[in-house]
Amino acid sequence: MLATILRCMTSRDTLQQMAQAVSVRLDDPALRALSQLEATGLTRSEAIRTALIEAASRLADKRALAAEVAALEADDADRDEMAIVADLMERLRAPG
Repeated sequence: MLATILRCMTSRDTLQQMAQAVSVRLDDPALRALSQLEATGLTRSEAIRTALIEAASRLADKRALAAEVAALEADDADRDEMAIVADLMERLRAPG
């Protein structure tokens, strides 16, 4: 009977993927930015994760845009068409 009373029940969950902790030192501008993000209701961790993901996405967007610009600049037919359109617009512009 004593064994029944002293029995302990433990509930365990196994995590499939553990998050990796990262330590950083934030300067005043970064702390102010973090405070602004936290003021939206995000936790500190959510704010940092969101900011990192969005920053990486902006870098990818810039790289994609730069690649598109380079491709257009290398396209002689497209450059010729742009020159024709620019010339037409210049001729259609009102005098003065």
